[in-house]
Amino acid sequence: MQSKRPRALISQEDLQRRIGELAKEIERDYRGADLIVVGVLKGSVFFLVDLLQQVDLPLAVDFFQTSSYSGTHRGEVRVVKDIDLPIRGRHVLLVEDIVDTGYTLRTILDLLRFRGAASVKLCALLDKEEAREVEVPIDYCGFPIENLFVVGYGLDYEDLYRNLPYIGVLDDDGDGEA
Repeated sequence: MQSKRPRALISQEDLQRRIGELAKEIERDYRGADLIVVGVLKGSVFFLVDLLQQVDLPLAVDFFQTSSYSGTHRGEVRVVKDIDLPIRGRHVLLVEDIVDTGYTLRTILDLLRFRGAASVKLCALLDKEEAREVEVPIDYCGFPIENLFVVGYGLDYEDLYRNLPYIGVLDDDGDGEA
């Protein structure tokens, strides 16, 4: 188990400020809409809760979880937990912690559109554009970041660090100290 804390990249204060701004944008864009917010498990949970506590709209919440197949089929995604709510004709806002290569999110977004949602938009806390291999439009973006391995605020390293109240960077040896 790691004993050193990751180096802070985005502070708790900056996270909460930006989340408040995103909530206001979402309120403006979805006022009067039949909205379902879908969180991508597990990483988005902290972001999703803080975001939705600040969105003053009636909405439904559901969850989606995927797992990438290991082996030679890059980008192949397996659904571990599907949404329970019907989405045909409804507006869907997908909430994710980070967009990096784009493979998993492209699969989820295409699936939600195929199921007949009136609209599908993506809200991502972090955008690691340098790592992108598949184009994924981000409608609501918290922070663009460099191609770094980040943890905290839902993001993990070997199931650790999700509970940090900030976004941190692990150095190559698994800790945040240089």
